[in-house]
Amino acid sequence: MEKNQAEDKPNSQSPTPFAQTYFHGTKADLKPGDIIEVGFNSNYGERKNARYIFLTATLDAAIWGAELAYGDGRGRIYLVEPTGPIEDDPDLTDKKFPGNPTRSYRSQHPFRVVGEATNWQAHSPEKVKAMKDGLAKLQEQGIKSLYE
Repeated sequence: MEKNQAEDKPNSQSPTPFAQTYFHGTKADLKPGDIIEVGFNSNYGERKNARYIFLTATLDAAIWGAELAYGDGRGRIYLVEPTGPIEDDPDLTDKKFPGNPTRSYRSQHPFRVVGEATNWQAHSPEKVKAMKDGLAKLQEQGIKSLYE
């Protein structure tokens, strides 16, 4: 019996319930269809021109992104679609969490905003302060975390 080769190739144009969902946490006010891209000031650290943009496959990591982002606005979490290759975020996977359990990634290719997660639970103010204090301590030691 011959196999139909077309059956072996997934149709990338068809929606699937198994597609990976990616999140981007920020304080920026975006809407579906907006593009997030490199070349603007980073939301973190010294606010240098960003060489990468970041996304995650876990809601918790996106919540941290929204809470730690620069600015006074409210934290927001967007569902995003990468338009090109993504890679593990070495700041997290190499330095803090080998194996990438946070499922955090970066890219130099734009992300398209496809929606917004609106029903999420922020970390406690004490937890956010502890995280910010930890990041400040790393910076004092010359370790620039969240700075690309």
